[in-house]
Amino acid sequence: MVDLLYKIAQMLPGEATEDPQELLRTHRIAQAQELLKLGIRRCDDHFVCSHADGRMMQPTWITHEWVRLIRGTALPVYRFDDLRHAHATHLLASGAHPKVASERLGHSKVGITLDLYGHVMPGMQEVAAARADAALQDAMKKR
Repeated sequence: MVDLLYKIAQMLPGEATEDPQELLRTHRIAQAQELLKLGIRRCDDHFVCSHADGRMMQPTWITHEWVRLIRGTALPVYRFDDLRHAHATHLLASGAHPKVASERLGHSKVGITLDLYGHVMPGMQEVAAARADAALQDAMKKR
């Protein structure tokens, strides 16, 4: 677990040498192997950040460990959970489809994502109107 946090802390913006998804995939495989040694089969509802036997870690421990690890980096000090919010905000602000962001965040409905992060998508109405106008102009040209 600490190894995963350490690797994440080393991933400075623009300098990442590892793919975050591959890092998570590798962590899940190692986690599954460790659980099998204990006779526990890993399933999708197991926590990424967990004790060796799969039990949930206290979120405060994860945050404290995260802060300790990033002290020696150029990263600003954020709570570990702030990374999730930053990820969602950057996805939506950069134009990612809300459904994609919702799936990445694990929200059961895209409406949850839009309720929480819709404010970072200013101009949604303008973009929709411009696209509809462009489609209408294209259709009229084809007549």
